[in-house]
Amino acid sequence: MLSFQLFVQDDDLGALNLYSPDVRAFDEDSQHVGSLFASHAAVALAASQEREHLTEAMRTRDLIGQAKGILMERHKFTGDQAFTLLVRASQRANMKLRDLADRLVHTGELTSPPHRTT
Repeated sequence: MLSFQLFVQDDDLGALNLYSPDVRAFDEDSQHVGSLFASHAAVALAASQEREHLTEAMRTRDLIGQAKGILMERHKFTGDQAFTLLVRASQRANMKLRDLADRLVHTGELTSPPHRTT
């Protein structure tokens, strides 16, 4: 077995583990090539994760913008007032701001309905 840590700067991204049924299948050249491959794989993985995070951040920003727009139109708020209302409602409901904005955009409701007991 030959293992390589996948990391970029201080971010530990996992490991690359190579297995062989043969005893002493990996030599110094295998270690060198594996190290190069692991380095490239770590950079590619880190770039992919960064792109995914940026894409999600853009979606969240857009969703919060839509929710602000709904409140601005509905209540004639300024953008700052609408955002403040979203933040306060998020804190009261103990929900992530993104989830609250998603609820408002998709249901038109700012707060969750009361829980029913049966």
